[in-house]
Amino acid sequence: MSLPRRSPLYPELGRALRAAQGFHLLHTDVERVPVRPTATTSQTGCYRSRDGNPIDLRVSRRHGRVALSFLHELGHLVDHLHGWSLGPTLRAAAPDLPSRAPAGASRARRRYFDSPKEVWARAYAQTVLSRADDPWLRDGLLELQRREDVFVWPDSDFEPLRAGVEDVFAELRLLRPARSVAA
Repeated sequence: MSLPRRSPLYPELGRALRAAQGFHLLHTDVERVPVRPTATTSQTGCYRSRDGNPIDLRVSRRHGRVALSFLHELGHLVDHLHGWSLGPTLRAAAPDLPSRAPAGASRARRRYFDSPKEVWARAYAQTVLSRADDPWLRDGLLELQRREDVFVWPDSDFEPLRAGVEDVFAELRLLRPARSVAA
């Protein structure tokens, strides 16, 4: 990843990237993928690729969940590097969870929000944050859960997803051992 060093988002993005690196390894021959801050209010982030090659990750600074959004888009990149095969594996591990789609979402929006790729990316992001050595990142996740943010699950619902994400990385032999995290 190539983080935007001159952006005010750089410190938070750096913390999130270190958390991901502490969670798993990633072997790839892909060039460094740039992370671009945006000011859009229509989406919190975006992973873009063309002809099978990553272009960039975009993260909006206008919504208050920069680390989560960055990790969500990084989750899409990780899934892409594995042939888009990770999302279905995880979704099959937790089919009985209630939808986290925003209230009043259309059927199409709900289908997108609950799609394997989106569930994978959200579960990946939340797993990385929940396992982070950084108390600031963990506290940010707890605050999103306290506010019942639609992009995170409550701990009681999340446990099978967290286990599913960890299992995927363990099967790929990319999982780093969990460190004990002081509360």
